[in-house]
Amino acid sequence: LEAETFQPIPMEEFFSPPATQYVLPILGEVPPGEPPDPKKCSPREYLEFYLFPVVLPGLAALLQEAEKEKCFEGKRTKFIPSDFLTEWLYNNNPKKKDESFTELFSIPFVKDWLKDHPRPPIPLSLLLSEEEASTLIQSFWRGYRVRCDSEVQELRQWQRKLRDERNITEVVKKFWAKQEAK
Repeated sequence: LEAETFQPIPMEEFFSPPATQYVLPILGEVPPGEPPDPKKCSPREYLEFYLFPVVLPGLAALLQEAEKEKCFEGKRTKFIPSDFLTEWLYNNNPKKKDESFTELFSIPFVKDWLKDHPRPPIPLSLLLSEEEASTLIQSFWRGYRVRCDSEVQELRQWQRKLRDERNITEVVKKFWAKQEAK
């Protein structure tokens, strides 16, 4: 009894799928044989004949684009996979072979969706390259260090005092009142 219950399980049988399972179909390529009626076929046949030939190449293109956008290198990225896949599937629809490329925000159903569900803007940290971000941070830091200088502080205090003494806001209001009166 013990010899039968403790025999090693051949794990290769569980984790080694047939090699054909990993082959992605070419866009629009359907499995061999007569395509079944989409309204009467089984879910598996529908997936194999109608859905997978379009979606799997789209997912492969999505992975290639994500790699190009360096999505696998960091936690945050400006790349939005659902946007890419939506645009790719719309433009590679086998029923619309003769139409020109359409940008994501020009697709009719995307326009309608965004009217009711506007997107928040993409954070600046995702839009800037590392060089642009470092330049921005360095310029802010240099400005801060300059403003901390005692001579610059003295100049800024003098300017503030001058503004308060001359009441610059009143001077500006009078100036524009004269201009409008002309």
